[in-house]
Amino acid sequence: MTATSGRTTAHPLRLAIIVGALGVVFGDIGTSPIYTIQTVFNPADPHPVPLNEANVYGVISLIFWSVMAIVTLTYVTLVMRADNHGEGGIMALITLLRRGASPRGHRTAMILAALGLFGAALFFGDSMITPAISVLSAVEGLKTIEPGLETWIVPITAVIIVALFTVQRHGTALVGKFFGPVMIAWFAAIGACGVGGILTNPGILAAISPTYAIAFMTNHFHIAFFALAAIVLAVTGAEALYADMGHFGRRAITVGWLGLVLPACTLSYFGQGALLLTDHDARSAPFFLLTPEWARIPMVALATAATVIASQAVITGAFSVVSQAVQLGYLPRLRITHTSASTIGQIYVPWINWVLMVSVLTLVFAFETSAALAYAFGMAVIGTITITTLLFLYYARQQWKWPLWAMLAGGAVLLTVDLLFLTANLTKLVHGAWLPLVIAVVAFTVMTTWQRGRHLVTTARRKIEGPLRPFIDDLGRQRPGPVRLPGTAVFLNRGDDTTPLAMRANVEHNHVLHAHVVIVAVETMPVPRVPDAQRVTVDNLGYRDDGVLHVTVNTGYMQRPDIPAALTLVPDDAAEGGIDLGAASYFLSHVELIPDGDGDMGAWRKRLFVATSLMTADVAGYFNLPPERTVIVGSRLHF
Repeated sequence: MTATSGRTTAHPLRLAIIVGALGVVFGDIGTSPIYTIQTVFNPADPHPVPLNEANVYGVISLIFWSVMAIVTLTYVTLVMRADNHGEGGIMALITLLRRGASPRGHRTAMILAALGLFGAALFFGDSMITPAISVLSAVEGLKTIEPGLETWIVPITAVIIVALFTVQRHGTALVGKFFGPVMIAWFAAIGACGVGGILTNPGILAAISPTYAIAFMTNHFHIAFFALAAIVLAVTGAEALYADMGHFGRRAITVGWLGLVLPACTLSYFGQGALLLTDHDARSAPFFLLTPEWARIPMVALATAATVIASQAVITGAFSVVSQAVQLGYLPRLRITHTSASTIGQIYVPWINWVLMVSVLTLVFAFETSAALAYAFGMAVIGTITITTLLFLYYARQQWKWPLWAMLAGGAVLLTVDLLFLTANLTKLVHGAWLPLVIAVVAFTVMTTWQRGRHLVTTARRKIEGPLRPFIDDLGRQRPGPVRLPGTAVFLNRGDDTTPLAMRANVEHNHVLHAHVVIVAVETMPVPRVPDAQRVTVDNLGYRDDGVLHVTVNTGYMQRPDIPAALTLVPDDAAEGGIDLGAASYFLSHVELIPDGDGDMGAWRKRLFVATSLMTADVAGYFNLPPERTVIVGSRLHF
């Protein structure tokens, strides 16, 4: 039995990698102690948890064991073993399900893949809510220093968020090296404050026993069930551990989690519990009030830095999910900028960046406090976690051949935990939990509409493009044939069985064709990266003397499809007389989409598809074609 799908890149365990993981992977989950317990005991909650000794012990114990079950067991121990050549995340898991499905289980795998796509859509809601709730919760520490500063919390938060999204275009390469040390300082600080709180009431350590969590759930279920909607905030960021696995490796993330993050967060939660046992008034901000008064200003500053880093991580994660969705055909080609020459995962997607910024600012001004956003946040988090767990269990059974009894027994425990949290959050629908669901439904509708519409448009295009080989056959039989111009023409196409529209127009309307013709199709492989040795596949289509060559460029879903760079990998002897890429002209086919009333796709979805297509980036820029040598030929297409 194997626990991986095969890695292409090894991640040697070095201190620098662990520090980097601490700075990127754990920002979200590492800042959850700021607002989790505060939200649980919030008296304004529609289902308040009474603040008494039994409930404090029960809540702290439940938080600890929820983190152990969901983060340590589900993600770190199990889910992170399901990687796609070293890459993780729910999109990678979808790819594994689609690729490994047997003919008999194909339908089930496709249904689960669609469910996984909804999980990815939920992540977009997470990407909007995380910056809002994280930065708000940190800036709210100001009111523990000076109550009069409370009116400045929202404006200061808005300024920080605008600054955060404005600098995204510069990438994280310049400041990334500081993220790790800042987060190390953060975890050391919250751990130390937690120790200070525990020393005032060491009895709180008894809550490490699961009996307190069990007693809380069984004896006070009517209270504990509703408390789960806030306790789930302790596991926010669990998905980031899996999504960022490709950058740091499972071992580095595991060491960082077990060696520093889990102990620090645990100490903070237990310290806050000890504080609440002795001072009930501290429920308004137990995290900051746990800090000695002389250190609160530095702690607010450090918390703000930590939440900015947490926000940065989830924004970068959103860029990565969008990039993978584009490569897998769920979204149109968007302009994607690589902000680092050495780290391929550092990308910037302008369109998504500004949509996220507007969305985050809207949430800040609409909800105004982190407590008001908490229930929206919880639904986004647990929805993604539940879907990931379900997909993982199916994958483990189908690919790793886990015994049925083991999967049912283990899966029942894991899913029971997830579903308890999920149903608890459903009780908060009218209090904000509806928000990530609406965002997810919209994102899911857009992605599935694009996938379906793309299939319809491709089918319609095939009819007007016609087959490629008969078209080239006719070139040899035409008398007189088209005028062969000196030089090389590169025509981008979708495969090797149809004729590029631009090429057909050149021959049929202009009666010309270059002496050397390279037809290029880009194939996105279900792996993150394709090595150079496998990047291009060359086919002379059986007409070597006609100077027509077909090249398939294979690219991973984490790679940029750079056509000129890929063509340099074509062997010199692939074409008679060679091809001159230095002076080649690139031809693109631009299709204007005209929706009609026919077909099995609703008229509103066709209009949505056309509207979504307006997001498409400049094709020449997407494929890195030289603009001064790129020619676009247009046509209309009814679908």
